[in-house]
Amino acid sequence: MTAHARYPHVFSPLKVGHTQVRNRILMGSMHTGLEDLPDAAERLSAYFVERARGGVGMIITGGIGPHPTVGHGAKLLGPGDVALHRQVTGAVHAADPEVKIVMQILHTGPLAGTPDCVAPSPVKSRIGRYQPNELDEAGIEEQIAAFANCAALAKQAGYDGVEIIGSAGYLISTFLVEKTNQRTDGWGGSWENRMRFPVEVVRRVRAAVGPDFILIFRISAMDMLQGGMAWDEVVSLAKALEAEGVDVISTHFCWHESFVPTIATMVPRAAFTQVTGRLRKELTIPLITSNRINMPDVAEAVLARGDADLVSMARPMLADPDLVNKAREGREDEINTCIGCNQACLDHTFTGRLTTCLVNARACRETELSYPPAASPKTIAVVGAGPAGLAFSTLAAQRGHRVTLFDAGAEIGGQFNLAKRIPGKEEFYETLRYFARIIELTGVDLRLGTRVNAGALATGGFDEVVIATGIEPRTPAIDGIDHPKVVRYLDVITGRAPVGQSVAIMGAGGIGFDVAELITHEGTSAALDVAVFAREWGIDFEGHPRGGVTGIEPQVASNDRAVTLLQRKATPVGQGLGKTTGWTHRLTLQRRGVKMVSGVEYRKIDDAGLHVVIGGEPVLLPVDTVIVCAGQDPARGLYDALAERGCPAHLIGGAHEAAELDAKRAIKQASELAAVI
Repeated sequence: MTAHARYPHVFSPLKVGHTQVRNRILMGSMHTGLEDLPDAAERLSAYFVERARGGVGMIITGGIGPHPTVGHGAKLLGPGDVALHRQVTGAVHAADPEVKIVMQILHTGPLAGTPDCVAPSPVKSRIGRYQPNELDEAGIEEQIAAFANCAALAKQAGYDGVEIIGSAGYLISTFLVEKTNQRTDGWGGSWENRMRFPVEVVRRVRAAVGPDFILIFRISAMDMLQGGMAWDEVVSLAKALEAEGVDVISTHFCWHESFVPTIATMVPRAAFTQVTGRLRKELTIPLITSNRINMPDVAEAVLARGDADLVSMARPMLADPDLVNKAREGREDEINTCIGCNQACLDHTFTGRLTTCLVNARACRETELSYPPAASPKTIAVVGAGPAGLAFSTLAAQRGHRVTLFDAGAEIGGQFNLAKRIPGKEEFYETLRYFARIIELTGVDLRLGTRVNAGALATGGFDEVVIATGIEPRTPAIDGIDHPKVVRYLDVITGRAPVGQSVAIMGAGGIGFDVAELITHEGTSAALDVAVFAREWGIDFEGHPRGGVTGIEPQVASNDRAVTLLQRKATPVGQGLGKTTGWTHRLTLQRRGVKMVSGVEYRKIDDAGLHVVIGGEPVLLPVDTVIVCAGQDPARGLYDALAERGCPAHLIGGAHEAAELDAKRAIKQASELAAVI
């Protein structure tokens, strides 16, 4: 079956303004941190070229600032900044002349990390560092002119167009919402005045670049913010922008300070595209939709429903830059699917680190991490088919090495087989599907149900041995730890251990939160049902009140199990979770009535329950079940046994360092070893 037969909408060309895109999948904007490096031109070029060759129709760059008040980060302010961008656009067009590359113009406004940040009113964002400076009339004019200047420079630099971002709590969106625009002059007050700034920006930009240049505007179709834009305001703004010469409207969902998750793995696939579909009926220009669209069949379904004309797949292009080519060639089972974990992309972005990808350690490191054919193929034994062992084995075999992968278990995956059982983490099944297929394609000799010892490895004729045996759950040394009411998290997650109605969880790291989610969950996973997700996060897709959330109380299904989540550290419970997703886990459990207690000293466990000391006072928790999630230690027995025999081995993944079961670190470490062995 041809690609067009499988995905007739995805692989249909589309007229965009004066030109045409070859298919309906674009790589959406992501700020990666590459923009800020001394060798930005070389690294950005390599990064975008790999995605261009991967088959997308359009690429939208990370945000580029038009004015000094955006603070730190990439800017395009004058002729001296053009050369870097021209190198990037030239590389992309040379790699594939059909690909359109569009530069996003991003003015961070009150979210800029500088005391010089600006906004229509001096209203500090909940997540901003500084209270912004209120723009006066001259300042507003200066900012509008800066957008036009930036767009004109982008055209000089060889871009095919620009995208103006008018959402997310950045400068333009703060003019649109009454909460952040408290002006009483011609730029505030009435809706007509509040939408004046983005309309004027677009008018000036179109005048500066002429008609033969793609102009996209990213609108907040649903703010996910109480007091956000009303639906009729969204529609009227989109129509006004269309009238001013915008070629495409790109829909965005949420401000960064919203208390609704929109791109985490707990969000259903394509959850928000229905909103784009509603707006599409009001306009004549094409619309882009986005958020949690991570596989070609999902994109095809979105387009077939009429929800959009183009589908933005941003993070999926980090996970697998060849996604579109694989879809075209019928190799969908080879796609390394984005699982929406945020751990190496957004968590890195919002903590000032270089973006990459948990499932693809090469992302944004194209100039420094590659997997060339091995000059002298080796025979390699790998022990442990968890994330580290899988990543190393497949990459080493891809390079031409002869790899035998041993695991005592009945299936590949290691700790991923626990993660996939947690409601909201179903995407982990995709990663396991991917590795299973790549094992087949690369010829890895997979030996499941095989417990291999040091003697067999030392005498088995292997040139290299890689130990990826993972972790062993830690058992705390307290009285009563062997009491019948004590169970291990492994047995709870796999369903081997019964759990009572009153539970204490010892340990509030990622595993403790996962266990709490599992044992308090009731009904269908919200990640698999948009209606359930909407109820749990107070979204009204039908009525679309201001911001999409006003007036709806979240309804989180719970099985009424009484759960207390405990940790020894005195820091707030959950502080060590991911920056962009940790709050969602804390909030969900709080809504289910889970108690979270820090600064706990464990004393003993007996028939009465768990005895602890909190704030210097002894406390008895009269629970039925105590679940131990007290950390883990590296499983290094086999590695140590090899060392005793004088047989050198490589140690990767949890067996190397067990802290928090960090799959991101495990896959990165495995990938780096596979690249050089």
